[in-house]
Amino acid sequence: MILGRSLAGLYGLSVKLRALTGWQRYVVAASLGAVSATAFAPLFLIPLLVPAFTGLLWLFQGAESPKKAAFIGWAFGVGHFAIGLYWVGSAFLVNSARHAWMMPFAILGLAVGMGLFHCLVGYLLARLKFRGIDRLIAFVAIWLAVEWLRSWIFTGFPWNLIGAVWTFSDSMLQLASVTGVWGLSVLTLFAAAAPAVLFSGNDLNLSEMKRRVAFVFFALSLPLFVWGGGALRLGMLSPEAESFVENVNLRLVQPNIPQADKWKPKLREGHVDKQMSMSVSEGFKDITHVIWPETAVPFLLSSVKALRTKIARVVPPPGFLITGAPRIEEKVLPDGGGIERKFKNSVHVLNRSGDIVGTYDKFHLVPFGEYAPLRDWLPFIEKLTAGSSDFSPGPGPLTMSLPGVPPMSALVCYEIIFPGAVVDAFNRPEWILNLTNDGWFGISSGPYQHLGMAQLRAVEEGIPVIRVANTGISASIDAYGRVVESVELGVAGILDTGLPKKTPSSTVFSRIGNFSVLFLMVLMLLPLVIKSKNRVKLK
Repeated sequence: MILGRSLAGLYGLSVKLRALTGWQRYVVAASLGAVSATAFAPLFLIPLLVPAFTGLLWLFQGAESPKKAAFIGWAFGVGHFAIGLYWVGSAFLVNSARHAWMMPFAILGLAVGMGLFHCLVGYLLARLKFRGIDRLIAFVAIWLAVEWLRSWIFTGFPWNLIGAVWTFSDSMLQLASVTGVWGLSVLTLFAAAAPAVLFSGNDLNLSEMKRRVAFVFFALSLPLFVWGGGALRLGMLSPEAESFVENVNLRLVQPNIPQADKWKPKLREGHVDKQMSMSVSEGFKDITHVIWPETAVPFLLSSVKALRTKIARVVPPPGFLITGAPRIEEKVLPDGGGIERKFKNSVHVLNRSGDIVGTYDKFHLVPFGEYAPLRDWLPFIEKLTAGSSDFSPGPGPLTMSLPGVPPMSALVCYEIIFPGAVVDAFNRPEWILNLTNDGWFGISSGPYQHLGMAQLRAVEEGIPVIRVANTGISASIDAYGRVVESVELGVAGILDTGLPKKTPSSTVFSRIGNFSVLFLMVLMLLPLVIKSKNRVKLK
């Protein structure tokens, strides 16, 4: 009786959504997109994904043409990204006198642009003309393909892939060791959109309805199976697998310097002094390596020997100081062409003599943050970071070998968000060091979402991630994506932690990388292709 009433209520809702036209249809789509974004950190309102994606599929069913379906998808995407990425607007308030007026245009423009990816989902789904369960499978496959496209096209921006909604659950994250975040996206979409199949098409009979109800219950239970598998994996870990590297004691320094003050000439030296004081506070004698965040030294450290000598006083006797700092790379041009200067966002490794013994240059730069795209065509567009010159990218992922610690891959800021692109595949490291400055985004959802993506990369690659952030969230993350210890957002503090060990054997994802997307696509689409061919033969 209860099931019957529930189905009747859902049927009535599906009819209303499919019957919507005009602006009402697009307002509802945008609202559903906004609701779906609340499933990401820090809210994690996962159950709301069900009405959001089920409603989206019903709206798609009511679309009269692929063009209308594309606009529905676009509206959903605008709502989804406007809420999911609202925190980007905080960056325009750092220098509010100059940039505040741009904030609403930036948020809306970003949402409208990113919404085009979901526009593509709606268009392709309408073109394929599947029904029932086949339509759901096609939807998930198309969404996955578009997420993968979003991860690399136009330099890529794979922020808040739908599988990232599970970063609150250590057990759920374990699937990423096999499929990467992509498998979590597939799982999430199947479960969230499954109820839409109940009333798809006009050829339903009792037998077909029973089959679809059973499918919906199965799809909704998938997260429970994945959670169980993940819990089993974690529960079977040996003490050795959960141990730390011997004789490595890290001190992570989170100075919590406001972004508005970070580059002020009269305050810069004080920022360095503050971090030096924090570095040698109680417990320093047990520390082997001190780590500061991205651009922690607001000077050209590699060019100022006196500053390096000063900072070297906080280098632990057995180890190094690792810090972020800008630098200039100079190259003499041939035929008297002068000197070419390139600005780099770098990670330096400093020894007790004040010598730089290792450097990594950020290669995945932030558009409008570290460089202005299309500067030759749109010279009026400015970047938000200090200085008028653009930063230049480094060569790519680099494994750094330093005495006293296992080989590491250094990453700066949002380089950690790119699945399958965080380590040198031919010289794999044993841990990832992620230096970042999320001070641009204040106390907002952004830093929580950023931390979650670091967790995902740890699980995927099977190696720990040490994350050091100016304003938070600094954290030690083990090779299974679990946050061992952390310093909360918006406070100054230090975190003394060991270095978790990598997984005993390499993960499946670390071996196949983003080819997992192809595998998942084939797994979903091959049965639909075979089924379609059989139908053609029968006709």
